[in-house]
Amino acid sequence: MKKLLFILICSILVAGCGKVDSEKALQEFETKVGNSDNYTLIGTMEIINNEDVYNYEVTVSYLKGDYYKVNLVNTNNDHEQVILKNDEGVYVLTHKGITFFEDVEQSISI
Repeated sequence: MKKLLFILICSILVAGCGKVDSEKALQEFETKVGNSDNYTLIGTMEIINNEDVYNYEVTVSYLKGDYYKVNLVNTNNDHEQVILKNDEGVYVLTHKGITFFEDVEQSISI
């Protein structure tokens, strides 16, 4: 979802900077990201839960072979969460400890 949002924002920026067709710009960007061996995305995320608002600084790193590292830092209290995905499974590291999911397909619901 975040990847799609990032692609959409970049395509709007690229389309606004010249006479490039937005569909063509989006396709070119998707192709470049899809053919990349690695990339890093940096942004902010706001979560609204009833009347509570949580702000996070987010860094996502990807390495070809479906290896991911997601770093989330809560800007309100500086709590940090790291999500790592490698060949063994998915690790979630928080200030409270480490959680390991061996069967990634069952642990991630989209």
